[in-house]
Amino acid sequence: MSAIRIEKVVTSGTFSLDGGTWEVDNNVWIVGDDNECVVIDAAHDAAPILAAIGDRKLAQILCTHGHDDHIGAVADVLAAHPDATVSIHPDDRMLWDAVIDQPPTGELADGQQIIVGGARLDVLHTPGHSPGA
Repeated sequence: MSAIRIEKVVTSGTFSLDGGTWEVDNNVWIVGDDNECVVIDAAHDAAPILAAIGDRKLAQILCTHGHDDHIGAVADVLAAHPDATVSIHPDDRMLWDAVIDQPPTGELADGQQIIVGGARLDVLHTPGHSPGA
């Protein structure tokens, strides 16, 4: 088994909410090993995310919440990795539906565990920033 890798990619774009739009940078986290990984928040621009994934299998895209800046590259990342799933907490589904025309393939729930490349990720539902954060 290869070592667990945690990588950060920063993408830039806009965040729009309640009639306002702001320039923002977002952290995209890629967790896994040399063979498979998950992407946490496919934000803004798929190209640097896909470059960081490289030739690894993308198992899932995990969305910390549904604000448009955090999910803007989901469709393009999935197009490059059609076998991957994408999950979001159901309380943020209305935010998802405002940006993405296809439903997520999974849901995140408090206490859920996600295993990838020897790493265990624990889902914590922390509403406040958004209902499903």
